[in-house]
Amino acid sequence: QVQLVESGGGLVQPGGSLRLSCEASGSILSISNIRWYRQAPGKERELVARIFSVGTTYYGDSVKGRFTISRDNAQNTVYLQMVSLKPEDTAVYYCNADIRSSMSRSLSNYWGQGTRVTDSS
Repeated sequence: QVQLVESGGGLVQPGGSLRLSCEASGSILSISNIRWYRQAPGKERELVARIFSVGTTYYGDSVKGRFTISRDNAQNTVYLQMVSLKPEDTAVYYCNADIRSSMSRSLSNYWGQGTRVTDSS
């Protein structure tokens, strides 16, 4: 059984910073691509950032220059460092990953339960 658990969300003032974490656990053999998505109230889920297994990164236009995605392969954890936060960054942030486990041996896609980031202004 593979699980993704996000943490680090909370209330933040405009211009503030937060670091989100997503830890994968279970019978994991390897983790390929990892993504952060977000979904704001009344809006569709959007891709925020992605990091490939070799470390290459991609960012959505709305967060470029403000958000940084990174991964710690030894800890099966991915981070999203967010700075200069704006009210429009308010959303539930979800971790999504392609993981090969000892149960399936093939890559399967997993989602976390989400962590909420809220503008406190």
